[in-house]
Amino acid sequence: MDCALDIFFLEAVLNGVLLAGLLALLALGLNLIFGVIDVVWICYAELVMVGMYGVFHGYQTLGLPLLLAMALGIAIVAVVGLILHYLVIRPVLDTPPINQLLVTGGVLFFLQAVATMAFGIEFKNLGVHLGSVSFGDMFFSWNRIITFCVALATMGVLWFFLRRTFVGTAIRAISQDRQIMPLMGVDSRKVYLVTSAIGGGLAGLAASLMVLQYDIYPQIGLQFGPLVFMICVLGGLGNMLGGFVAAFIIAQFITIGGSCFATEWGYAVAFLFFMMMMFIRPQGLFGDKA
Repeated sequence: MDCALDIFFLEAVLNGVLLAGLLALLALGLNLIFGVIDVVWICYAELVMVGMYGVFHGYQTLGLPLLLAMALGIAIVAVVGLILHYLVIRPVLDTPPINQLLVTGGVLFFLQAVATMAFGIEFKNLGVHLGSVSFGDMFFSWNRIITFCVALATMGVLWFFLRRTFVGTAIRAISQDRQIMPLMGVDSRKVYLVTSAIGGGLAGLAASLMVLQYDIYPQIGLQFGPLVFMICVLGGLGNMLGGFVAAFIIAQFITIGGSCFATEWGYAVAFLFFMMMMFIRPQGLFGDKA
């Protein structure tokens, strides 16, 4: 164990801030979907996996430039989000929440099985390395720095979209009162489709950044899915600012715990903190009391 307040501890704290950018970006789309449609996509991390494979094959197989391959991955997942809502979510919108969880859980295993049959179980790597930057004796990956900046920019763009555009206003209105807004001329079905596409696009954006940092394999969703869901619940389901704050908290537990003990202990402490907070504030840090 080495938790001395030295340069390495500071490096772990700052790396936790950068990791939080990725986790916040992952949680952003899931919170948007829940806040508007009121359905938790248990399979959300598997959409990220689909996007990672899309970027990989666009870059490696089709020979597209990296940015174009990333755009392809974002578009693929946005379309998958539309299809998922139209074929799977829409039929169960008025059913009990357990039905919605079960059906999206089924999609989770379906996507994993299809990816396994189509791409095999081998770990794939994009092969793009951006290097790192050093400050004194501290080193930070350019991948994480770029991801953090993109996460902040995406949150700003999404805030502007929701606050300053007609469609964004309709999305906020539906999220606040799903029964009254259709009576005022808002087509909730179109709003749900737009939200699903945006949520899928955000998953694709996260995938295009994750593919620079992580190997791709069919079960990668199991690595991030529970973590993202925990962040969304801790911040308050549907609250995007809460998800951002929760991502910073959880990332610090993971990086500092990994620095002081081992990475596994960092995750264990993060989940323990989450369970304790659920006893204290079951609605989440920024959630409203029921």
